[in-house]
Amino acid sequence: MRLPALFLSALVLLSPLAAGTKTFVPDTNHSLFGFRASTLLFEVPGRFQKYKLDIAGDPADLSTVSIRVELEARSINTENKMRDDHLRTADFFDVARYPKIVFTSRKAWREGDKVQVQGLLTIRGIEKPLQITFTEATGLNGAGTQTWSYKATLPINRKDYGIGADSVAAKISLKDDVELNLLLVGFFHDAPAAPAAKAARKK
Repeated sequence: MRLPALFLSALVLLSPLAAGTKTFVPDTNHSLFGFRASTLLFEVPGRFQKYKLDIAGDPADLSTVSIRVELEARSINTENKMRDDHLRTADFFDVARYPKIVFTSRKAWREGDKVQVQGLLTIRGIEKPLQITFTEATGLNGAGTQTWSYKATLPINRKDYGIGADSVAAKISLKDDVELNLLLVGFFHDAPAAPAAKAARKK
């Protein structure tokens, strides 16, 4: 559909790092919240260009990990202005009424060499459970900085979220399943220390 946590990025906190709360800063040049829709004649790749990630927790204790990804629905881009304008209407994402696509994690864990995240995906005000399986990689980038990446591909049914349900064009040619393509690349930083409490004023 630059998805997100999400669609959800979430998963970078699950790397084998030293214990302690970390925050993940995405590399926006490489991270991608993308999708691929299919018609009877051709495929339509796209992405969401604007997003916000809130990821916190202790990588040593995955039960503490919390993830929230917000995609700006209006930022959808399929490299076709007329089509993108149509996708923003009530026929599809109805961005005037539902400006955000949101993924919120409920649970994250490792399963073999994969990272699993369960959560809730909300599109057009419709909330559905979603589980994402990420492939993880880590190494040094060209500048010699430790970098993490998480990649996932999974299908969702657009009709589950009312996308294109009332569109004549969608009914004629658009297939129900849409492939989500998520690539989360970025860096971990220690969370900033909480400010010291002010001393009580003496009477």
